[in-house]
Amino acid sequence: MLRSLLLAASLGLSSAAMAVGVGEKAPSFSLPTLGSGQSMGLSKYKGRVVYVDFWASWCGPCRESLPMLNELRNELKRKGFEVLAINLDENTDDAKAFLKQFPVSYPVLLDPEGRIPEKYELPGMPTSFMIDKKGNVAKIHVGFKAADMPQIRKDVIKLLKQR
Repeated sequence: MLRSLLLAASLGLSSAAMAVGVGEKAPSFSLPTLGSGQSMGLSKYKGRVVYVDFWASWCGPCRESLPMLNELRNELKRKGFEVLAINLDENTDDAKAFLKQFPVSYPVLLDPEGRIPEKYELPGMPTSFMIDKKGNVAKIHVGFKAADMPQIRKDVIKLLKQR
């Protein structure tokens, strides 16, 4: 059901129609982590640059984005950068199988009911929100291709340098 809604939304919404815009406070959330089930949210990373990445096992571009984001996160983690991956699969086993093929070292949060995408009003999959140190949305990235990574990296580094 969530997949159908997100695909339909990607056909009919432009980035201008999103509820959460650049410069606005990022909606807070707390979700269980894959594996431990411990609750984790955006507030844990206050004062850091956070890349909130919405993904699912059925999302083709996610096969490229997750490993590339993992490399970026591992490179810049000590400088104050974190990736939070919010998985939207209705079946958690699908997410686990995907991550066996494409493992990541950053936190993976589970939202099979799709509560958080409603807060952010995702226009399609994948969609990511770059959150600055003050908790505001600095960039919104819809879709993914490998050629996007150099700009994403530049944007992250620029935000890490800001006070």
